Amino acid sequence: MDIKEIQNLIKFVAKSGASEVKLEMEDIKITIKTGTEKTETTIVQAAPYANVPPVAAAAPVAGNSVAEIVTAVKADDESKYLVVKSPIIGTFYRKPAPDKPNFVEVGTEVSVGDTVCVIEAMKLFNEIESEVSGKIVKILVDDSSPVEYDQPLFLVDPS
Repeated sequence: MDIKEIQNLIKFVAKSGASEVKLEMEDIKITIKTGTEKTETTIVQAAPYANVPPVAAAAPVAGNSVAEIVTAVKADDESKYLVVKSPIIGTFYRKPAPDKPNFVEVGTEVSVGDTVCVIEAMKLFNEIESEVSGKIVKILVDDSSPVEYDQPLFLVDPS
């Protein structure tokens, strides 16, 4: 897991309103705690990287939370892109069926009305169509992940 993925995770947790998120993988443990005044992130690396110092340990700096700082940096980098957002709450899927190919990949050209994913809500699979035209530059959600209403799903370069 690199620093950009960790920053995206912090940003997601801050927007979601969750008070605490713990993520444990083979070689890393991450705990993100949020409150009304601060966001605290603790990252601990396990045995394979025991001699390497932790990637990050962050606390609020000068009144700004880590999530706010990350958001400000990301906003500058991604301001030129259009966003395809989730119109409903549900589970995000990149393909229509497990044995089918993904609707879109990074680099895929999409037009208004093209299906970019499906979101399952209450056992119904809703095809999500692009509201913008351009090239997919980033997929912001992992396959089979829960999504919220108005959550960004894809970044699209309109040029």
